[in-house]
Amino acid sequence: MSVRVRRVYDPPEPDDGVRVLVDRLWPRGLKKEAARVDEWPKALTPSTELRRWYHAGEGSYEEFAERYEAELAAPEAAGLLDHVRELAAKGTVTLLTATTSPEESHASVLARLLRA
Repeated sequence: MSVRVRRVYDPPEPDDGVRVLVDRLWPRGLKKEAARVDEWPKALTPSTELRRWYHAGEGSYEEFAERYEAELAAPEAAGLLDHVRELAAKGTVTLLTATTSPEESHASVLARLLRA
């Protein structure tokens, strides 16, 4: 199983496998053809409230990760997480995000959960 996290603005690479956009909003200034996104499971992304709370600097990354994991336990999100886990079991999955710090974002939380 191989799960990667990359910025969606980086050019696609041949070894990306299935490219999954894990942001709720489409990245600014990026054409859909250039992004080469295979899947966009919006219900797998953090809620608007959680995203705003984290970006406002009101809490730590660790607290954000805990709250996000709790959101992922909801039935629709859990089903999508299982779907992406199945994709990863078959080959490489690249989680795409527009954030400038993927290592401290929801994408890294997802990657950790998928690798577990």
